[in-house]
Amino acid sequence: MPAAPALQLRDYQQQAVDAVLQHFRSSNSSAVIVLPTGAGKSIVIAELARVARGKVLVLTHVKELVEQNAAKVELLDDDVSVYSAGLKQKLLAGKTVVASVQSAARSLTEFSDKYSLVIIDECHRVSDDEASQYQQLLTTLTKHNPKLKVLGLTATPYRLDSGYIYKRHYHGKIGSKAAVFDDCIFELPMRYLVKKGYLTPPKTYDGLTAQYDFSRLTVTDSGDYQASEVEALLNLQGRATTAIVKQLVQLAKQRQGVIIFAATVKHAAEIMALLGKYSDDNAALITADTPALERDRAINEFRTRQIKFMVNVAVLTTGFDAPHVDLIAILRPTASAGLYQQMAGRGLRLAPGKEDCIIIDYAANGFDLFAPEIPQAKPTSSAVPVQVPCPICGFANTFWGKVDADGDIIEHFGRRCQGLMDDGKQQCNYRYRAKICPDCGAENDIAARSCTSCQSVMVDPDKRLKEVLGKKHHHLFKVDAMQLVEDNGVLKVIYHDVDGNHFGETFRMETTAQRKALYAVFLLPHDRTPGLPWPKFTKPCELIALTTRLRQPDLLLLQQKPKRGWQLVEKFFDYHGRHQTAANFLD
Repeated sequence: MPAAPALQLRDYQQQAVDAVLQHFRSSNSSAVIVLPTGAGKSIVIAELARVARGKVLVLTHVKELVEQNAAKVELLDDDVSVYSAGLKQKLLAGKTVVASVQSAARSLTEFSDKYSLVIIDECHRVSDDEASQYQQLLTTLTKHNPKLKVLGLTATPYRLDSGYIYKRHYHGKIGSKAAVFDDCIFELPMRYLVKKGYLTPPKTYDGLTAQYDFSRLTVTDSGDYQASEVEALLNLQGRATTAIVKQLVQLAKQRQGVIIFAATVKHAAEIMALLGKYSDDNAALITADTPALERDRAINEFRTRQIKFMVNVAVLTTGFDAPHVDLIAILRPTASAGLYQQMAGRGLRLAPGKEDCIIIDYAANGFDLFAPEIPQAKPTSSAVPVQVPCPICGFANTFWGKVDADGDIIEHFGRRCQGLMDDGKQQCNYRYRAKICPDCGAENDIAARSCTSCQSVMVDPDKRLKEVLGKKHHHLFKVDAMQLVEDNGVLKVIYHDVDGNHFGETFRMETTAQRKALYAVFLLPHDRTPGLPWPKFTKPCELIALTTRLRQPDLLLLQQKPKRGWQLVEKFFDYHGRHQTAANFLD
């Protein structure tokens, strides 16, 4: 047995270590533990390296983290080596080797020892690309030890291009089927660390006196925004930058250290010029192109408080630690909840005389600092995390949604239950919203292009509309409003278009069969909170009182039939295509 650790672990750090040991005693599946920025991942890494049997390799992607992890490992066990070109050390003799993945991947033949455990810090950077440095190194290590254990640590367990980085979560929810890691075995919420006094309380605000409007940006295939589009929008919003910098200068008078995240290099240069104009405090700018020596000098001067403002472009997100920082200004847009949390997390470490950290999002990114479990960008600016239980398995899903003044859910944007069934491997089949296959009737995701049951091609809405509207007697009704009224005990649903035309549906509600038909034909597709139970109703007035729970369709496809007039053929919800109207853009 290894000797007792010289450093006392916090309760949650020991729980994380115990979770890893328990997992690898019974499984060889790769695992992830999630600890927020400031939780002390390097201490957990050091303790795992100390108690592990056999040789351990600790990997990360920046020299600052290599140095930090090696220092913590050495506190608990001095049998440690560092393999990093950036630190001018390439040693492999120790029981624990702390390495940069770049240096290791360039020297695969050097890693011929039989490692028992690989620990990857900032593991959300590991992709499934076989040609990537991480995958090449893991493949080499597995050849020398087929039973190699692989553990990842991160504060943000998701990637823009593929979602969650794990397949299964120990809370019983599904991750991503194609994820690199198998199981998330421990996760600590940031709120716990703040409540226990391990992190500085954050005070988050949207832009106070000014804010950039990045709402017209479109997400690229990589999952974030294109720099040229961001630059073009910034060129139109120069006054906003001036107002923002003036405000930051005023706020900084009562603050110890300020980090500003700029959108582009040109944007950062503009911010620096304005700081020079309106502030007497020193400021520095670092980007990916800043020479290493100049960058290290600027960071050291910032840490020693010779510099008050640190402006950067996509640099100070990981591997950077300046505990005195108590004002974070986010002036860049991002579609990544993980990146937002990494930026905000730079100001949450404890420091003498630091009571809180102000975090101002001038780019209106809209992410919730305490809700990392929702990696997708908000569907609307007013969306908040909501819990929606599954009516089949009971799993408490967390989706984006909307709530009223009392906190009751009035809409959610969930598609499928994220819960795992009893065997812990299969995802629950319940779909809150679905696209029905016209050939076999199976439910599919609303964005599916082919049926998962019969593999039939799901026709694109625009393609279908083009084919149908080319025929006679069809009309595309673009819905502008929907109204429910009662007429002699009958429920009438009246749709209005922008030209003042209307089309209606009628439903009788006297019998149980009629009410079931109403639910299947009307309530189910119109429900803004699918999966949540409906109150019992027998009269139209009772249902009309619940109108706010119903969403209106974007389009109605109508067909004129002899003697019967216009008849409803199909409704289109969540439509985004060539027939889109202004109503589709309403938040």
